Amino acid sequence: MRRNGFTLIELIVVMVIIAMLLTLAVPRYFRSIEHSKEAVLKESLHVMRDALDKYYADNGKYPERLDVLVTARYLRKVPVDPVTDSTETWVVIPPADPQKSGVNDIRSGAQGVGMDGKPYSEW
Repeated sequence: MRRNGFTLIELIVVMVIIAMLLTLAVPRYFRSIEHSKEAVLKESLHVMRDALDKYYADNGKYPERLDVLVTARYLRKVPVDPVTDSTETWVVIPPADPQKSGVNDIRSGAQGVGMDGKPYSEW
């Protein structure tokens, strides 16, 4: 009499096949997540730098803090750094002229390097 069901060998073969498929899929998944975070970081930096330029063009001076761009309605909110998942890690770059103060440029405060080999702090 034959019983319905799977043998131990059949289950092991299926588990090995699933494990092999996962070894191919998981690295690609994490690489695509990193790629999307970097794309969001580049776009956030572009948007904030554009807002800084517009603020300077309108007011003749740089904002003292990033949240001034929000209160002056140049940004809806300060974007989250997608690599650090925080709005507090942005690195503020003051103007080169010591007579001027404020936020001239913005950089990511994330540690490490991007997929292109360039450190996040230099983007």
